[in-house]
Amino acid sequence: MANRDVERGGKQNREVHNNNNYFYDESSRDTHWTPWLVPAIVVANLAVFIAVMFVNDCPKKINGPNKACVARFLGRFSFQPLRENPLFGPSSSTLERMGALEWRKVVHEHHGWRLVTCMWLHAGIIHLLTNMLSLIFIGIRLEQQFGFIRVGLIYLVSGFGGSILSSLFLQESISVGASGALFGLLGAMLSELLINWTIYANKAAALVTLLFIIAINLGLGLLPRVDNFAHIGGFLTGLCLGFVLLVRPQYGWEASRTNTSVTKRKHSMYQYVLFVVAAVLLVVGLTVGLVMLFKGENGNKHCKWCHRLSCFPTSKWTC
Repeated sequence: MANRDVERGGKQNREVHNNNNYFYDESSRDTHWTPWLVPAIVVANLAVFIAVMFVNDCPKKINGPNKACVARFLGRFSFQPLRENPLFGPSSSTLERMGALEWRKVVHEHHGWRLVTCMWLHAGIIHLLTNMLSLIFIGIRLEQQFGFIRVGLIYLVSGFGGSILSSLFLQESISVGASGALFGLLGAMLSELLINWTIYANKAAALVTLLFIIAINLGLGLLPRVDNFAHIGGFLTGLCLGFVLLVRPQYGWEASRTNTSVTKRKHSMYQYVLFVVAAVLLVVGLTVGLVMLFKGENGNKHCKWCHRLSCFPTSKWTC
């Protein structure tokens, strides 16, 4: 079990004290990493969105007073008409051409790379800003605590897991966005709290706060035009990865290491159990998902009610 960071960043030894930070208790000595990967991902997503808008070139393709592009002063970077895209972004055909997730192309045209490229595309400026602000809020803190390698792995693999689940259940539409990867970071935060329970202060407050944030975000996924399967797939993948990659030594292990009269295991038995179970579930889940996907399986045939997880019909809207 890996128990030391291999990344290199700014280090500082933290003094032993009580901390009311609800996501992390600095009650043990640890490494503080200088975050650079999360800002780089934000910049990459902005650059990709600009490139997509350049390719979209709305004024060249939309003519007529009733189909005017939004913010025409931006030239070829102007947005599609709001009736077509209310998120201030490109057309669906442009997103598809640039690598959006589409089941038919993944399965029948062997475009497996779309499972990865779709997480770097966004449907509009509102979609992009919402995801990037969330990434900064969640990702910076995680990268400071665990370094860029582990956070980067969680981000990418969670986005991949979200794409797999989305492809299995949403086969009649395209999907884009970093939401699956973001939910993976949320899932990793939850598993990190659970597997390192003994080193936390204010455990109940931390757990309730995190569960509330997760529930609100998953609840918003029940609205129309939101790919909640990517959210769920990313969250479950990140949850498993957190149990595997974010394990910390037990509280008091550092002190016991310098006291020969006290023996304390570096990790507790429940940490080992969660590590093994999560690793097995992660490998089996991703493998089964990929096999089902490339065999052309439709997840809705195996789960008749699962479609309601992505859009719950009400009197105000239909799915």
